[in-house]
Amino acid sequence: MKDHINGIIETLVKKNKEEAEFQQAVKEVLFSIIPVLEKHPEFIKYKIVERIVEPDRVIIFRVPWVDHSGQVQVNRGYRVQFNNAIGPYKGGLRFHPSMNLGIVKFLGFEQIFKNALTTLPMGGGKGGSDFDPKGKNDIDVMNFCHSFMRELYRHIGENVDIPAGDIGVGAREIGYMYGCYKRIINKYTGVFTGKNTAWGGSYIRTEATGYGLVYFVKEMLKTRGMPLQDKIVAISGAGNVAQFAAEKAIQLGAKVISMCDSGSTIVDEEGIDTEKLSYIKEIKNQARARIKEYTNKYPAVCLPGKNIWDAIRDEEIKIDIALPCATQNEINLQHAEALVKSGCKCVAEGANMPTMPEAIKHLKENGVMYGPGKAANAGGVSVSGLEMSQNRQMQQWNRETVNDRLHQIMKAIHSITLKAAEEYGKPGDYEAGANIAGFSKVAAAMVSQGVV
Repeated sequence: MKDHINGIIETLVKKNKEEAEFQQAVKEVLFSIIPVLEKHPEFIKYKIVERIVEPDRVIIFRVPWVDHSGQVQVNRGYRVQFNNAIGPYKGGLRFHPSMNLGIVKFLGFEQIFKNALTTLPMGGGKGGSDFDPKGKNDIDVMNFCHSFMRELYRHIGENVDIPAGDIGVGAREIGYMYGCYKRIINKYTGVFTGKNTAWGGSYIRTEATGYGLVYFVKEMLKTRGMPLQDKIVAISGAGNVAQFAAEKAIQLGAKVISMCDSGSTIVDEEGIDTEKLSYIKEIKNQARARIKEYTNKYPAVCLPGKNIWDAIRDEEIKIDIALPCATQNEINLQHAEALVKSGCKCVAEGANMPTMPEAIKHLKENGVMYGPGKAANAGGVSVSGLEMSQNRQMQQWNRETVNDRLHQIMKAIHSITLKAAEEYGKPGDYEAGANIAGFSKVAAAMVSQGVV
């Protein structure tokens, strides 16, 4: 069976030579599911693996727009609709200069299995652009979003493909895109999630990925009889996921000591409390400034050009829990070695694929619990699914209801993941369990629907 998988990967690499992130994501899943393929020969017969690694369609388009000074700008837009076996395509839009086809495909591929784990009927997709909203004024962002949507609208719909936000796409960007979509099709539909709560959005959606991550970590720690309270938590990133992971961790009694952006890391060993976190939100969400501004008001170490994992390695900082919430491949083998040395007990991914394969291997071999993003950060898309339900019912649930549903979904994902790992001889292996559970659900649906 391993030779069979190696053959599929060899073909995939030849077809997608420049797409390193996509290749990495596929390899990580396929080697985990070998026991499933051995137990279910029908998945081999119907070539489920060969089909699931090929997206249903890839859409690439030009995005011309005029900036506030009257200059014409041109960006590239993407939407990869990967698999809709269990529901309409669902996945965020990322606006970042690093965006390319390989990154979009890796994100869309991961989304298939993440969405399957939520227990909600959602397929996998992803999209975005190499446009950088950082430092842009509202007029520039609006003009770009409107141009982007004048092409994307043809390919989405409330029962077809429902985008959401991701890195670089928050409430401002969702609002501009949805407004343009509504104007073009002349309908008020639930085609986007992450909308403002005043016009169809769900409470807790902004907080969901970060909150869900901490709920998942809490369940992980329970398996070893450990409370979250008083644990020292290192968080990378300073955006939406990092902010609300910090908020929930603080609420549950943990001590958060770090946040970072692409410019620097701040380490506050006294702990980032609610007041300090509020200032970070002001810096990042309102002033749209750099995290180093934190040291203008509070005593902390600022490390230019380093992320928190560099800091743990170089400064020998002791932590209990690591929550990578920035971007892909931010934790390498050296970082993993430093985390083990620091006494880290749990690494759970708030970002998508932030831990490199050799780092994952080292963490697991040294007894560090590892929660992969497709399970640990599924809270965001889970509440997106709840937002879709509310839109279809023409209802809006209160914060307490949505938060309770989110908490229950994250507990269910944790349970499903561990159960699958146990069933296939990998007890306690969250990576294998998440891949096996997500793949098994989608594969069974694909077999049922025939060769399409």
